[in-house]
Amino acid sequence: MNKKDGFLQEFKRNRTLFFMASPAVLLVIIFAYIPMLGIILAFKNYRFDLGIFGSNWSGLDNFKFFFNSGTGFLVTKNTILYNLFNLITSQVLAMFVAIVLNEMRNKYFKKISQSIIFLPYFISWIIVGAFVYNIFNFETGTLNTILKSLHFKAVNLYNMPVAWVFIIAFFNSWKWVGYNSVIYIAAITSIDAECYEAADIDGANVFQKIKNITIPSIKPTIIIIILLNVGRILRGDFQMFYQIVGNNGQLFNTTDVIDTFVFRSLINSGDIGMTAAATFYQSFLCFVIIMVVNAIVKKIDSDYALF
Repeated sequence: MNKKDGFLQEFKRNRTLFFMASPAVLLVIIFAYIPMLGIILAFKNYRFDLGIFGSNWSGLDNFKFFFNSGTGFLVTKNTILYNLFNLITSQVLAMFVAIVLNEMRNKYFKKISQSIIFLPYFISWIIVGAFVYNIFNFETGTLNTILKSLHFKAVNLYNMPVAWVFIIAFFNSWKWVGYNSVIYIAAITSIDAECYEAADIDGANVFQKIKNITIPSIKPTIIIIILLNVGRILRGDFQMFYQIVGNNGQLFNTTDVIDTFVFRSLINSGDIGMTAAATFYQSFLCFVIIMVVNAIVKKIDSDYALF
C-alpha cells in the first residue's frame, strides 16, 4: 500500500514529466515489447495459411535443426570472437584518440582533428562496402593496381578468409573510433583540473599524468561501456558484415555471424521457424551474459555495476 501511495504521490508531484515521457514509453511498448509475442514462432512449424497462432507446435525441432545443420556453433563462435576483437580494438583506439586530443593545446587543430576522426561515423555501411570492393577487387581494385604498377604479383584477398578478420576489424574501428572517443573525451573533461595542476607541481610528465590521473578517473566510464557492449556480444553488426562481405560464399565460414546467417536463411529458404529460433537463442544468451558479467562486476565493486 505504501508503494502504491508513493507512486501516486510521485505521479502527482511530477505529472508533467510523466506525460513528457509517455510517448517514448508507448513507442518502446509498441515496437519492443508487443513484438515479443513473435517468440512463439521459434517453437512452431509456421505456415502462412494458418498464421502465427494457428500453426502447429514443433517443440525444440527448430533449435535442433539450427545446431544439427552444422552452422549453429560456427556462427555463434564467429559472432563472439568478432565482437570481442572489435570491442577491444575500437575501445582502445577510442581511448587513445580521446587522450591525445585532450593533450592537444592548439584548439583549432584539435577541433579539425576531432571532426575528421568523427566523419566516418556518418558514412553508410553501403558506401563503406563499395569502398572495400573497389580497394580489394582482384581485377580492378586499388590495391592490386598499385601492386601491379610496382611489378608485384596481384593478391586475391577474396580467396584469403583469414585476412577478412583484420579487414573487418579495421573498418569497424575506422567507423566507430570517432563516435566512441566523444564519450571518453566527455569523461576526461569532467576530471578536476586541480589534479593535473598538483601533478605539474610535483614534476609529473604527460605519460605519468595519463597513467595516474586520466585512466583511473575514466575507469567507471570504461567499465560501463564494456558492460553495455558485452550485452550485445552475440549481436553482430549486420550492415557491416553484409555490406563488406556480401554474398561471397568463400568467406562465409570465417565471416558469417548469427545476424547474416538468419537473414540469408530467411531469404533463401523462407524457414521462419528456424530463423526465429536462432534469434531467440541469440537474445537469450545476450541476456544471460550481461546478467553474469554484471553480477561479477557487482561482486568486485558494486559502484561500477549497471544495476
